[in-house]
Amino acid sequence: MRIAERGNPAMRGWFGRQGLRLDAKPYLSGAFATQQLLERLTVENMPLKEVTAGHAGGIYNGPQFRRVYLTDPDHSVPFVGSKDMMVADLGALPRLRKSDAESPSLHYLRLEPGMTLISCSGFNAGRRAYVRPDMAGYWSSQDVLKVVPDPDRIGAGYLYTFLASRFGEALVKGTVYGSAVKHIEPHHIEDLPVPRFGEAVEKEIHELMEGAAALRAASQRGLSDATRDLFETAGLEDLLDLRWHEQGRDLGFSQSELNSTTLRALNFQPRARKIVQRLEKVGHATLGEVCQGGQLSRGLRFPRVDGEPGDTYSYRLVGQRQAFWLRPEGRWISKAHTSEEVLAKDETVLIASQGTLGDNEVYSRALFVTGSWRSFAFSEHFLRVRPGLADFSGAYLFAFLRSEPVFRVLRSMSAGGKQQDIHEELRKALPVPVLTKADRDRIAKTVRGAYRQRDEADRKEDEAIVTLERAVARHTGALLG
Repeated sequence: MRIAERGNPAMRGWFGRQGLRLDAKPYLSGAFATQQLLERLTVENMPLKEVTAGHAGGIYNGPQFRRVYLTDPDHSVPFVGSKDMMVADLGALPRLRKSDAESPSLHYLRLEPGMTLISCSGFNAGRRAYVRPDMAGYWSSQDVLKVVPDPDRIGAGYLYTFLASRFGEALVKGTVYGSAVKHIEPHHIEDLPVPRFGEAVEKEIHELMEGAAALRAASQRGLSDATRDLFETAGLEDLLDLRWHEQGRDLGFSQSELNSTTLRALNFQPRARKIVQRLEKVGHATLGEVCQGGQLSRGLRFPRVDGEPGDTYSYRLVGQRQAFWLRPEGRWISKAHTSEEVLAKDETVLIASQGTLGDNEVYSRALFVTGSWRSFAFSEHFLRVRPGLADFSGAYLFAFLRSEPVFRVLRSMSAGGKQQDIHEELRKALPVPVLTKADRDRIAKTVRGAYRQRDEADRKEDEAIVTLERAVARHTGALLG
């Protein structure tokens, strides 16, 4: 007999409840311990399928289908995959052909606010996300399970909070099967127990989660507004609707006046050069000038010695992919073996500076470090950008660097082989619109407000989960660490 915990051995009677699965994961993942804890509740547990409604009973994924991606927003819809559902900034999502999305075979994959998404295929099967208001009208892939709450039976925010909590995580991940490619099917989770704590508690949790979702949508809108404000004020509004892929490929061009800086054709890409020339026509300073006295360099390389999760003597280390998530998970490393230089100063812009040139890769995308994110350690794979020029703020610079035109220009500055990097000299020459101090302050204020909303959203979500855990403890007598 394999024992998961001392005093909690896997029992023969458990096999029937797991479809006679003989692999160890369901019995050692914590799922059964969680089920036993929930069975001790003095309130009712309802099967998940009894609090959902809609297509296929409200728990479904979708068929495999051929994906045709377009760039024209009039003929396409934003498309969310099992990784994309975790990201904070939805502006760079791929777009699925609209006629396919709205076809009878795929129309039900349209997302609506309040749904819970569960990744159901791949290495990270079992992750959960909440469909916030700004995701209305997006479509999802077949690799994402949709859980649609019945509004007459349960609050959407409460259901998601339970599934996102340690209890929901253990139950959902306990249903994962497969070796190389993990999977979850709708019928695997339809009987998961959902505790019902009464209207007052569930309403409180639901409203906290709904508030968090609304704040995240407002934060996204604020960042987009700040970038638009910057380009329109600079007279560069034509660059906002870039239509990069509709401009044709860069074939058969010539370049003169070369020097030893670079001989790579990509660095002279005509489409990117047009953007640079357009930026140079307005009042500007180069990125190297803006960062003189600040920072424009890659992060520190350092050893990674594991630390205790959540411990005051550990940093949460965030890499390039998870840095763009709403709530990065990351690994924990010991502070004793790590320099404080792995942290980022307030209002530092980080640019993912190593990777490949796929359109959906994070390489050359920018993020902003402020508020609660200042406690994270960041890997050396980020280009750290911090202004040193007087009256230039990191918030203003981020509104510029997060834009699609700058993303394309940074990509054109790539150097390297399989793993690209942003050329050290070329990046210094990037033109940055100067504007007036009042304009820069207004745009920076919008960015800062958006990140305060994001921090407040995280606080509300954390409070919702704590409220749920307290309800479980109160109705079981368990001490939850």
